[in-house]
Amino acid sequence: MARYALKIEYHGGPFAGWQRQAGLPTVQGALEAALARLGDGPFAVAAAGRTDAGVHALGQVAQADMARDWDPFRLSEALNHHLRPQPVAVVACARVAEGWHARFSAVERRYLFRLLMRRAPATHAAGLVWQVPRALDPLAMREAAAHLVGRHDFTTFRAALCQAKIPVRTLDELSIEEVAGLWGPELWIRARARSFLHNQVRSIVGTLERVGAGAWTPDRVRAALVARDRARCGPVAPPGGLYLAEVRYPEDPFV
Repeated sequence: MARYALKIEYHGGPFAGWQRQAGLPTVQGALEAALARLGDGPFAVAAAGRTDAGVHALGQVAQADMARDWDPFRLSEALNHHLRPQPVAVVACARVAEGWHARFSAVERRYLFRLLMRRAPATHAAGLVWQVPRALDPLAMREAAAHLVGRHDFTTFRAALCQAKIPVRTLDELSIEEVAGLWGPELWIRARARSFLHNQVRSIVGTLERVGAGAWTPDRVRAALVARDRARCGPVAPPGGLYLAEVRYPEDPFV
């Protein structure tokens, strides 16, 4: 068997998330169906992380074991042919060692959240951003975000059904960038860590939006974190603005 790493881009709108679910369209299901067209199966793929329904990816990474040796470029071309017309694409493919694992070999995951600030309904950007009808205060949001960077118990900022054994994570970056977007002013919120809890990024973004809108003070975010109480979290941001942007490994398999 030959193992391949696949860098995948997808629009999460039509899918019920990454993970295979009976009777529902998923990214994993689409990829495994495409693999099944190429040879003996069944095929099962593993990914660097599971995304929720409606969440997008610019650089999701998955692995697939193939019974025959493929040239990586030809494999990516064949998969993209069978993935059409679904909004999923293999943007890079590489042969990797047998012990390499898309999830367990990863050392860092990076997420991007796009927040569009305008009153007129989004047309072209619908489903790709979280639209709010007012300008937000990025300085206040940065002050609040600073309380969350570092190693903390993130119980307040994870889903009630999160399956992680412990809620402690190290958030290496939580930055807020002002962007003159094509459809209006945007805030790009970037989060970087070795691993994340279920709904952690969306919970943080929803809380930071409250700060930017003036409904919360930055110190209230610190108090919510220390409380370790899910009820103290702000609203959870919608999935359409969230992107799994990049997954990093000790050695980049796609170089």
